[in-house]
This record gives sequence, structure tokens and C-alpha cells, in this order.
Amino acid sequence: MSFKRLHLLVGLWLLAAVALPVRAADPPASRRDADLLKQKIALIAEQGGAAPAERRLRTTVTEQEVNAYLVYEGQDYLPAGVVSPGVTILGTGRVSGRAIVDFDQIREDRKPTSLLDPMRYLRGRLPVTATGVLRTSDGVATFQFESAEVSGVPIPKLLLQQMVGYYSRSPTRPSGFSLDDPVALPARIREIQLQRGQAIVIQ
Repeated sequence: MSFKRLHLLVGLWLLAAVALPVRAADPPASRRDADLLKQKIALIAEQGGAAPAERRLRTTVTEQEVNAYLVYEGQDYLPAGVVSPGVTILGTGRVSGRAIVDFDQIREDRKPTSLLDPMRYLRGRLPVTATGVLRTSDGVATFQFESAEVSGVPIPKLLLQQMVGYYSRSPTRPSGFSLDDPVALPARIREIQLQRGQAIVIQ
């Protein structure tokens, strides 16, 4: 598992894949917090490549560090058309992601299939939020969808899936990822525990 992919996976799963600009009430992102997360990701990768420890290794990542990292480093890992990402770790496994999404780009590349296709009517750059439960066990993560909105208007899971699928396309996965797909965690991560304002990575 490459160091760059570990960056991407940790960031995206804590984001729950989509996300509004950081709220005005949030503390300003600092370079120090971004560097702290960068060091922790390096530590997680190093521990994942070392001989298994006698007991589980725990690394705590804070919501503030994740959001700072997204400000200073996120442009290297986020797809074109997704900007101003942020995350809120709500606790008990729940996480909320937010971002500005370019719907014109999606609509031009993925032609709406019918007059009833909601993607036909979403235009410009709009704020998207999504909330759900991140479950991890035995090195596998799954995301349980709860709700999503575009500009404050609730949207169905199907529309969120279209966005996630579009932005996660690759030569090996031309349809992108499904929200229901289990994901194998890298670096021998066994579990990620989400508590209010922080995530504990267990290896």
C-alpha cells in the first residue's frame, strides 16, 4: 500500500467521500495541525510495514487536524470539481462530510438519462453534505448512509451515489465506487473508532 494511497484513504473515509466550506464557527485551519496529521499518517504507514506488535497500536487523529490537512494538502488528493472540503466527526461512528461540488462538470461528462434524472437540474457549484455511520472491523470499512443534502435540500442516496461514482472512477473501476462497497483498510489498520471530534486508528 503506497504512502500516497494511505493519505487518500484516511482522508476520504474520514470525509465519507463528499463534503461545504468549513463553518464560520470552526477554528481557522493551521499549518501545524496539517503537519501533525501528516506525521501521524507517516507513523501509521510505518507501523503497518513493521512486524506486528504484541498489543494493538493506537493513533488518535482529531477533526481539527483532518480539516487543516484538507486545506493545505487536500488539493493533491481530491478530484477536480470538488473544493472546500471539511468533516465533522459526530461520535459513535457517525461522520458528516461537506464540500462544494461542480455539477456542470458532472452533467457534461455524464449525460442525464431522462427528464426525471435530478442531475439534469443541478447547475453550477453547489454545497453538498452527507452524513452516515462508518463501521470498521477486522481491517474492513463500510459506510452506512443516513442523509445527504444539496444546498440544504434533502437528496436520495441514489443521487449521492451518482456523485461518488463519478468522482471515484478509474481505469480498473470505470463506474467508480459504490457507497455500499466494503473497503479493505491499508497498513494493517484493524479498526477506526470515531468519537466526537476525533478518530482512533487501531493497528
